[in-house]
Amino acid sequence: MRCERRTLSGDPAALVAELRTLVPAAASVSAVVAEIVGRVRDEGDAAVLEYTRTLDTGGRAAKPLRVGDDELDAAADRLDPDVRRGLARAIANVEAVAAARAHREWISVDLGSHVIRLGRAPVARGGVYVPGGRAPYPSTVVMGVVPARVAGVEDVVVCAPPGPEGEVNDLILGACRLVGASALYRMGGAQAVAALAYGTESVQPVDVIVGPGNLYVQEAKRQVFGQVGIDGFAGPSDLLVIADGEVDPEPVALDLLAQAEHGAGTLVLGTSDSEALLDALSARLEPAADTGAISVLVEVGDWEAALGLAEAFAPEHLELVGPAAESLAPRVTRAGCLFVGELSATAFGDYIAGSNHILPTSGAARFASALSPEHFLRGLTEVRVADASELAREAAPVARAEGFELHARSMEARIRDNQPR
Repeated sequence: MRCERRTLSGDPAALVAELRTLVPAAASVSAVVAEIVGRVRDEGDAAVLEYTRTLDTGGRAAKPLRVGDDELDAAADRLDPDVRRGLARAIANVEAVAAARAHREWISVDLGSHVIRLGRAPVARGGVYVPGGRAPYPSTVVMGVVPARVAGVEDVVVCAPPGPEGEVNDLILGACRLVGASALYRMGGAQAVAALAYGTESVQPVDVIVGPGNLYVQEAKRQVFGQVGIDGFAGPSDLLVIADGEVDPEPVALDLLAQAEHGAGTLVLGTSDSEALLDALSARLEPAADTGAISVLVEVGDWEAALGLAEAFAPEHLELVGPAAESLAPRVTRAGCLFVGELSATAFGDYIAGSNHILPTSGAARFASALSPEHFLRGLTEVRVADASELAREAAPVARAEGFELHARSMEARIRDNQPR
């Protein structure tokens, strides 16, 4: 694995800007994605199937986009019992955490002359993108579908790229059946995102698209935003571990290596004030198999500098390992998911802890959050005015100052004779 060393001696933001240049930016694939999205929007199934044949099945004819219900049932029956048990536990844990954020009760705000009621309602259809490539990701099926179901979305579809034989991996099929997905489509890449956004002969368009993926997938989500809602930019992955010098380096190294399994574009950082710990991590990381990920080990002078680096980097995953590092936890404000303590490996969050592994990447944790039911809920606002006099008297001058005379007159027309002027 490519492993680099840095020393933080100045502005953390400057170092972060340098580190972000180590992985490709979405703009590098923008033109290609725009062409794919445009063709799918205009040509529908034909374009999706052609891209599937050229990009996924190695020239073999692509199979029908929708996977049959009987195929999902059969795949669920074929699941290894231990895998099925693990997926069932993951579904239960993710559902429990998601339910804590899925409040849909109406709240009333009484302002005297009028009442504002606030509520939320689910979108009608959600789409979950599940990556292919290096391995199947049944865990992503769980992470994407469960929050949508908890939010109350009636129709939740999944798409995943097929392999060379034209089939989606059995683990994906089985997970879709266990989690209650409405449908599974054999399609991946930017073409799948475009199909979900605009619809084709075989694919009904959705309202929100969520899920991780490579640069092409994420750039496609960015380009179709506005036609549909999206969760944000979720991929490629990154991890920052801040560790005390006295901790065992092996679990820390394993956490970095585990995240590097996600492959090209993945950025994993190890940070400490201990040169000895960083040396031990380097000795463990450098001989590791090359997955295309990049690892960087950063020496800091103190824990304030480590926190500054974490806040500037805004990692998808942040681990604090060892007493001094863990003491920073209450002050962390920018991380997709925070893991505190030697036992709290990021891998637990990827699979079974109940936190969601569809997280903001590329520094988006500055403003974005983990996937939750909230991504599938629309805010509703209801206004009921009982006494328009005061509101009209105070708002009409503002409307006229903006040049909107009819706005002012519209409000003033609601003043009744028996209301104070």
